[in-house]
Amino acid sequence: MTDTRPLALITGASAGIGYELARQFAGHGYDLVINAKDERLASAALRLRETGARVRSVRADLRTLEGPETLLTVVDGLSVDVAALNAGVGRGGAFVDTDPADDQAVIDLNITATVRLAKPLLRAMVARGEGRIAFTSSVAATMPGPFQPVCNASKSFVQSFAEALQEEVADTGVTITSFMPGATETDLFRRAGMAEDTRMGTSRKDDPPQVAEQAFMAIVKGEKKTVTGSLKAKALGAAGKLLPDGGRRTGRPAKARAGSPPHVSRARRRPAALTRG
Repeated sequence: MTDTRPLALITGASAGIGYELARQFAGHGYDLVINAKDERLASAALRLRETGARVRSVRADLRTLEGPETLLTVVDGLSVDVAALNAGVGRGGAFVDTDPADDQAVIDLNITATVRLAKPLLRAMVARGEGRIAFTSSVAATMPGPFQPVCNASKSFVQSFAEALQEEVADTGVTITSFMPGATETDLFRRAGMAEDTRMGTSRKDDPPQVAEQAFMAIVKGEKKTVTGSLKAKALGAAGKLLPDGGRRTGRPAKARAGSPPHVSRARRRPAALTRG
């Protein structure tokens, strides 16, 4: 890290939106602290260093009690100019079928870790009178999510949390941005087992670089909220505000495959595996 380049912290940065967001910051003159729990983080750091940025990678599982503390220890004493709290997981399957431990893992990362990281980072920024925090929300935050209920509800929490903090830090010099992607071409749907069984999973996906570029611009401009991605994603975000609940569902299973026994409920299929976003 240097005294002349601003510093951005990005979680969930080994791939997908998080990696592309890190690439945006690196390309615009930021040094980086990047986090993820998987082994791809090392190669992501190598590629990001090719931009000329200084990159510190912190491999830690933010779902655990130790994970957020490990990351916060690394940035202790540093002036974090931007914190993009992007790490998240999804979980496919009917609520009655999913493992409670897997549901809890979604809550632990999407909600608990987000809060635990946001508080000390935001306190430091408010004390300095400057800084930006970004939250990766989702268009799913605005609508019910049958067959992914905990995931959608967790994103609703993130969105509400971000909007509340925006009011609290008004006039402090700190900005809070929530960006809301639609279905994006990452590993999330496949690893959650939702790639073939949900409307979002089977839909055409947005490009992570496009989503990240739009998110980056919103963050540096200090915008409060933006739907990122294609025109379809933006239309879905708008529809979430206008349609009744029955027209706003994102996780509903797609049409049953040909040959599926008509008496077998899609809700009773084997639960999908936990995924990291």
